[in-house]
Order: sequence, then C-alpha cells, then structure tokens
Amino acid sequence: MRWKMLEKEVIEPRNLERHAILNLVIQSDLGILIIDMTWNLSGLVRRKDFWLLSTVNKLLMEFIPRLSHDADGLIFQGWDDPYVPRTHEGLLKWKYRHMNSVDFLFEMVDDDHPQLFLYERGKKKLMEGNKVKFNDGSDPSFYAGKIIECSWDFENQEWVLMRIRIDKSTPNDINTYRKVMRSIRDNITEDVLLKEINEIIDLPMYADRIKNDSKASKPNLGRRR
Repeated sequence: MRWKMLEKEVIEPRNLERHAILNLVIQSDLGILIIDMTWNLSGLVRRKDFWLLSTVNKLLMEFIPRLSHDADGLIFQGWDDPYVPRTHEGLLKWKYRHMNSVDFLFEMVDDDHPQLFLYERGKKKLMEGNKVKFNDGSDPSFYAGKIIECSWDFENQEWVLMRIRIDKSTPNDINTYRKVMRSIRDNITEDVLLKEINEIIDLPMYADRIKNDSKASKPNLGRRR
C-alpha cells in the first residue's frame, strides 16, 4: 500500500513535471524556442526497492557500483516487520568503513581554536578531544558555523572532512554519534558480512520461508466447483 502511494503521489507527479519542463515550448516572434531547463531537475525521485538476503553479494559487487550516486551501505529489515515511523530500532544498517560518518557543527574560538559540537537534549555539546582534518588545505575558518560531515581516520585517530551539509542546520545527536562510533569499532567488513549472510541463507529454515511465502503470494488459479 505504501509503495503504491509513493508511486502515485510522489514519483508519477514528479516524472510528469520533469517531462513537461524538458518539453517546455515558448512562442516568440522568432518562432518556437525549446528551453533547456535541465538545471531544475536536481530533485529526481526514485523508490528504494527491497531485496532478498540472498542477493546481497550481487548488490555489493554489481548493483551498487553502477549507481549514479554514492551509496553508503545496506539496511537490513525483518521480513514481516511493520512500518515504523521515525526511528526503527529493529533495523540494522551496515555501512562501508569509509562511509561511517558524523555531522558536526564546526566553530572557531579566537580565530585559531577549532571546536566540534553535537546536540544533546536539544543543546550544543562540545566534543572535547575530537579534531578534524581538512585534506584540501582550505582555511578552517571558512567552515565556521557550518554543519560538516566527517569520516573517521583509523590510522591518525581523527575526523576527516567529507563535505558541508548545506541541507542541515543542526548537528547529529550524541546518541547517533555513539551508534556510529560503535559501528566504527565493530569494523564489520564486506567479507565478514557476506560470510555471515551465506551461513544464514544456507539454513533450511531460510529456504523453507522463501518457498512458503512464494506459494502464498501466487494467485489461486484453480477452478471452482
């Protein structure tokens, strides 16, 4: 039901709008002008599909590398899980090691002392002992007052700037930070992930579940008597 609503209320109208913009025709004294407005098409909408656990290897090796945008990992959800608004504690999100990131508020004190802040109970919390490195050699003062997304450098034990989050006005909550740090410490690599998944899909109960649900989803084509 939610997928149908997404298709009808969001994706279809956006695609119609995109088609109309691309084919916009303006009548003028000089004739018909086709206006290039592709600059206004940055808000493309696509639905994220659900995949069986047995397809993870193909997703990592073939599907994700061919995407037109960066993908930071995979989200695992129970087969029968109902929709949960806001935070769903039952989800398991796996990220590539270099994509585990935190959004900080970056500020400068006395023009030469950088500080990183998160939110705790709606208030700024100074993250003492945390520092960030700017690999492009830019002036840190340029980022003052901005939300910056940073990844963790294991070798140097410091945060590294990934990008400015122009879409955000507040940093991550301290609880989000703790979850990210736990994920960083766990360091579950692709090899570890695939090994665990292969063991799961080899279980008879997994094959039986797929078989039973496939049967249940097929329409009954038998003739009534």
